[in-house]
Amino acid sequence: MSFIAARLIPTWLRQYQLKALPTDLVAGLVVGVLVIPQSLGYAVLAGLPPVYGLYSAIVPVLVYAWLGSSNVQAVGPVAITAIMTASGLLPYAEQGTEQYALMASLLALMVGALLWIAGRLKLGWIMQFISRGVSAGFVSGAAVLIFVSQLKYLMAIPIAGSSLVGYLSTMQRYASQVHPLTLVIGIIAFALLVANRYASQWVWRTWLSSSYAKWAERLFPLVLLGIAIVLSMLLHWNSLGVATIGSIPQGLPSFTLPHMTDLQEALKLLPTAGLMALIVFVSSSSVASTYARLRGESFDANHELTGLGLANLSGGLFQSFAVAGGFSRTAINADSGAKTPLASLVTVLVMIAALIAFSNALAPLPYALLGATIMASIIGLIDIATLKSAWQRDRLDGSSFLAAFVGVLIFGLNTGLVIGLMVSFASLIWQSSKPHVAIVGQLGGTGHFRNINRHDVVTFNNLLMLRIDESLFFGNSESVHRRILNAMQQYPAAQEIILIMAAVNHIDLTAQEMLSTLNKELALQDKRLHFSFIKGPVMDVIGQTPLISELSGQVYLSTLDAVDALKDR
Repeated sequence: MSFIAARLIPTWLRQYQLKALPTDLVAGLVVGVLVIPQSLGYAVLAGLPPVYGLYSAIVPVLVYAWLGSSNVQAVGPVAITAIMTASGLLPYAEQGTEQYALMASLLALMVGALLWIAGRLKLGWIMQFISRGVSAGFVSGAAVLIFVSQLKYLMAIPIAGSSLVGYLSTMQRYASQVHPLTLVIGIIAFALLVANRYASQWVWRTWLSSSYAKWAERLFPLVLLGIAIVLSMLLHWNSLGVATIGSIPQGLPSFTLPHMTDLQEALKLLPTAGLMALIVFVSSSSVASTYARLRGESFDANHELTGLGLANLSGGLFQSFAVAGGFSRTAINADSGAKTPLASLVTVLVMIAALIAFSNALAPLPYALLGATIMASIIGLIDIATLKSAWQRDRLDGSSFLAAFVGVLIFGLNTGLVIGLMVSFASLIWQSSKPHVAIVGQLGGTGHFRNINRHDVVTFNNLLMLRIDESLFFGNSESVHRRILNAMQQYPAAQEIILIMAAVNHIDLTAQEMLSTLNKELALQDKRLHFSFIKGPVMDVIGQTPLISELSGQVYLSTLDAVDALKDR
């Protein structure tokens, strides 16, 4: 029985300390209250009725709190999963319909299944292959698309599309139909939210203390929501043509089995689900691992995959669209004092209360305010700082950023991400295909050997020492061969060629054949090939091959041993 309890009850709950209860309660209440308008907006961004934002913040949050890897990460509807849901389902159903909602839940179910399977297969290492440039470029491009897509709520025109070109073309087509009052409401709300978010030092900190200013900044969107609801009721905005969210169904999300009448169409969603799963994992893991490091806690990427997978699987069965860990809500959760996932359970209770007791109160809320809320919050995701840093320090990573960013804007989210990944992998292959091969000499009378172009070193007439700074494989073997031959032409008197293999972690079959060929070429010139500093795992691979058995020279434990044995005396 104790074993079963240990499996069913998470460690954080079994080891819960009551002293953490007050801060967990406060954090849960704060997050729950503050993310209500955000959740409503993300549902609208996903093409769903606003209530689905609250649905998506209940069951998935409960499951992640129970099974997730992070003590403070707050999962729920986020901008990226919302826009990817809308983009992925655009060809299959009309937004806002029952069929569309079922497909959104089916997509969440597929994302969850892929994440869970990846967790069971221990594929957490995949995160290492998504470069900072690609992830930042993709998120930045998606942020621009999200910003433009929300203009339809500020202008009250039917903007649609999957790329920037599509959005702008439909905007131009319906520009004459802009609703003036809606536009005024949206612009004022957007300006106030931007000022609150990005100019708080002038808006709040000039007359409030730092702690009070922080809370004023966080609570302002909620206050603005309340003001908009009151003004909408008093001024009868709905009768004046301003679109409002209308009646929100009371009650909790129900168990609903997602389905599609056409299995072929369901299978067509798999690529979108796969890319969404990848983005959900990368973004959530980035947040969870960051806070784990700050709090001195461990982070398990495979555990995170499993938790996110089960959260989305369960959410897909209870009227949720795909969810992920959100940086802003996690930051609020942690800053408010959350110590354990109990805070997320309290947040769920706030969402339930909103659905049961306050759903009718939200009916007069203008869509323009939700659009302005998303637009103001999404600006911060356009990561110009990373692009500048990458362009200054690593042009290849900067190129990956631009490829993903431009690809998303021109071709849409899925294709843009694939383009970014392809450019990133191409950059990696290009770098690996041109390894650094340094001619080295001995540093003074020490056992250290350094690049002759960077240090004042001693060289020997009969020795040519070359340090290979990369593993050897089919993609770079010819390049290394060519560089060695070029170095030999610079030092024709050298009879002993020493390859320093300290940085070589693997030598594949093609590279072994290249080195064997080099050995034969040197033998024809009455020169010998030697190796120094071959690592044990590499020697395990090549030790019984012709490369070693037919080697014209020797394998030395260190470069110093090779020099002492071979230099002219």
